[in-house]
Amino acid sequence: MKVYEKPNALYGTFERKTGPALESTHYCQGCSHGNVHKMIAEALVDFGVQDRTVFVSPVGCAVFGFYYFDTGHIQAAHGRAPAVATGIKRANPNSIVLSYQGDGDLAAIGTAETIHAANRGENITVIFINNAIYGMTGGQMAPTTLIEQHTTTTPGGRVEGIHGNPIRMCEMISTLTAPTYVERVAIGNSKHIMKARKAIRKALQIQIEGRGYSFIEILSTCPSGWKMTPPDARDWMLEHMTKVFPLGVFKDESKAREPGSWDRVIKPFEPEAVGAYLKDFVGATVADPSQSKPQEMHCKFAGFGGQGILTMGLFWAQLAMRAGSKVSWIPSYGPEMRGGTANCQVNIADERIGTPLVEEPTMLAVMNQPSLEKFEAEVVPGGVLLVDTSMVKTAPTRTDIKTVLIPASEMANQMGTSKVANVILLGALTAATDAFPFEYVIKTLPELIKKKSLVEMNIEAFTRGYQYVREQQNG
Repeated sequence: MKVYEKPNALYGTFERKTGPALESTHYCQGCSHGNVHKMIAEALVDFGVQDRTVFVSPVGCAVFGFYYFDTGHIQAAHGRAPAVATGIKRANPNSIVLSYQGDGDLAAIGTAETIHAANRGENITVIFINNAIYGMTGGQMAPTTLIEQHTTTTPGGRVEGIHGNPIRMCEMISTLTAPTYVERVAIGNSKHIMKARKAIRKALQIQIEGRGYSFIEILSTCPSGWKMTPPDARDWMLEHMTKVFPLGVFKDESKAREPGSWDRVIKPFEPEAVGAYLKDFVGATVADPSQSKPQEMHCKFAGFGGQGILTMGLFWAQLAMRAGSKVSWIPSYGPEMRGGTANCQVNIADERIGTPLVEEPTMLAVMNQPSLEKFEAEVVPGGVLLVDTSMVKTAPTRTDIKTVLIPASEMANQMGTSKVANVILLGALTAATDAFPFEYVIKTLPELIKKKSLVEMNIEAFTRGYQYVREQQNG
């Protein structure tokens, strides 16, 4: 006896934030989402991948996918589901990742994410629900709204000369080289539904086998938004939408793609790999990690725009990277840039770095008074505070951290240019933390400076800063 029942990938009852659990969905009568959900859930169970599936949904009617699918879930910002799906898949290649989006999301604010994920050939599955309208937010015109179709924002119908033409996503994506499988189906009569079921299963199978990016566009109904009964909405979709959005396979290279050929695994940079990269592209060499690799550090560099704050942080990160550490560098500055506030954050670690942000710096270098006042309290006890006393007139108040005072800007002016004050601070920081051997920095610094005519001056500036702190340490 054959038993027909709800697939295990769908919950038995559907919870809500408020009120009792329900056996029915929140979708309107005649909506196509329920059919598509069932097809996806059946495929996940049949392929045995439910436990490693992550469902990514942004805004729109399908925003409550977590009510229905007993899988992993990530809620993405409007239009950003392909970017989020890319991150999930690359971080965990064994996961099965579905990006589930409507036309107002995927083909409007999310166009860039959609196109670039497809162009990279990410090994994900994108399910695109095209009902030619913004269903959840009131029935406004969508990128896929048909010419002369009435919506709340086009009550007289969409006009080509004013609103443009409907966007055909399958046709657009199929022109790209990387996508493996692109097909448009519909939730219409039984024959259409069987083709849609087959397309969804094929797209998931392609991802499971590591054959690359799949895009399934599903023409769907929105009886509420269209102001029609469910049967009339289905008939209208088949009569009018299929003329503008013809059904069929637009691209299928699944047989030409080797299994596993489109899996992207993020491999951590090892010292040997970094050395090979630098040797091939910039002619640099990585020093012996046992001699130059620094301890874990979380650093913040702050001052005015134009003082070389961002460059100082970048130099520090590059020194660590070339010594074999994992690093991150992220800048932050005001819209006025030069003369405005500027800071950057640098992480140095042996393991993969989870976030580029530094909320509790173990090292802080400041080149103006506002930065000292803003960030001094963030330094962890036992951390290092480096201050350009030429620019900061108020002494630091912390007694539980190591404070290094140096008139870097004044020393730079004595050399004839204020532009090397940041490199003087770099030398002082190296001496204060012993993060890198002096010889290693002197050898590496020329590779970080673009203008070779400035190399000698920068080495002198670094040396002056380094020696200044060493003399202070020696009494």
